[in-house]
Amino acid sequence: MAEVASGNKLLPGMQPHAACYGGHQFGGWAGQLGDGRAISLGEKRGRDGKLWELQLKGAGPTPYSRSADGRAVMRSSVREFLCSEAMFHLGVPTTRALSLVATGDHVLRDILYDGHPRHEPGAIVCRVAPSFIRFGNFEIFASRGDTETLRTLTNFTLRHHFPHLLTPKMRSSEEDPGSEEIARFFEEVCFLTAQMVVEWMRVGFVHGVMNTDNMSILGLTIDYGPYGWLEDFDPTWTPNTTDASGRRYRFGSQPRVCEWNLVQLANALLPLVNETEPFEKALGKFAEQLHALETQMMANKLGLRGLSVDSTEGSRTPTEDKKLVEGLHEMLTLVETDMTIFYRSLAQVEMSGEALRNSSIDKLSAPLTNAYYSPRLITPEQRTQIDAWLRGYLRRTLQEQREPQERIDSMNRVNPKFVLRNYLAQEVIDEAEKGNGEPIMHLLEVLRNPYAEQEGEEHFSQKRPEWARSRVGCSMLSCSS
Repeated sequence: MAEVASGNKLLPGMQPHAACYGGHQFGGWAGQLGDGRAISLGEKRGRDGKLWELQLKGAGPTPYSRSADGRAVMRSSVREFLCSEAMFHLGVPTTRALSLVATGDHVLRDILYDGHPRHEPGAIVCRVAPSFIRFGNFEIFASRGDTETLRTLTNFTLRHHFPHLLTPKMRSSEEDPGSEEIARFFEEVCFLTAQMVVEWMRVGFVHGVMNTDNMSILGLTIDYGPYGWLEDFDPTWTPNTTDASGRRYRFGSQPRVCEWNLVQLANALLPLVNETEPFEKALGKFAEQLHALETQMMANKLGLRGLSVDSTEGSRTPTEDKKLVEGLHEMLTLVETDMTIFYRSLAQVEMSGEALRNSSIDKLSAPLTNAYYSPRLITPEQRTQIDAWLRGYLRRTLQEQREPQERIDSMNRVNPKFVLRNYLAQEVIDEAEKGNGEPIMHLLEVLRNPYAEQEGEEHFSQKRPEWARSRVGCSMLSCSS
């Protein structure tokens, strides 16, 4: 199997191929792109009866490599291998990683595109998904005016991945899906995309390069390049050096970018439907679904059964719950606050009438101290604002009369203790480049149980160390990462 996973052998029935697609990159049409370093080997039916597409990333040039070598380096392969699995175990829709193989070759790369290339050890990831079809697969044929191929692709996608949207007659015959089925298909893609991005926001994940050619038609997180997890809570942060000036793909804008990308998919499908109303309706529904999912996600993170964040009809006065959430986000940006540790620690704040009446500022907020990068630098004014929010949150929590342990357990099911912090990935990459792969597997085992306490593994849940604040690979990454 190692020979297959390294691109040196094919099993009977495998038909390697690379896909052609286009894409909007950073808001502009980039024209034809395609799998420049990804080669699909074929499909394999799993024990559950589902088909899985196997794809090698970094095995060599394809027809779409555009004069590049199609290889991948160890650092990018380790990052994709670990992050695919970390996201899966966090409960985020994602492609998966089957294997990671060192090639023994060295690949020349300029990590920051600054004229300082170096040779790095090569590696290949075998990744799997029900499909790697992207928004860009539809865009390229629409851009060429090739409606016939566009329809063939859409029919294939519906029959193989959305058969429940077809009538029984269509499923049992060669009859093409019509406008109604294509509209329902787009609507479902909108919903799957909303679910995916809300999960990103829940765990603090930043994709970094949300071009339409990196958007899965199945609502899966795909193409792990310059991604990152929020260390300090900063909605304007992007891990991508290419995006550093415009910050188009910053953490707080990810839902909006998903909507923009869906509009581009709608434009690509429009020649098959010939009317805009179904797409406009689906996009309006996307906004509603996104809002509902975000609201419930925030309720879950706060250990509440639900939140009411919509103002009453005819009133511009925000609800108390809306002010609670807005106050939380404002408080998290007051001082440098680790998002993952904050939410995990929030579950440990005492929620009782006694605490509300008698706890001092320092006592009430004590469980949160470890979430702050410089707790000694917090000013009295900032402490007062933090205390005011905590007491408002405490009062809101007490309204639900929930058992304390029930609240803690519910919060710990959605607020992970362990995420793939960039500095953790870089530490195991450093070892892998020396030929030591054991740290990768150790970290992988920890990431497979992100919501458990895992005694003895606490060091994997610590804040970003100071040395990692500005180191390449820990703070900012390029598209070659």
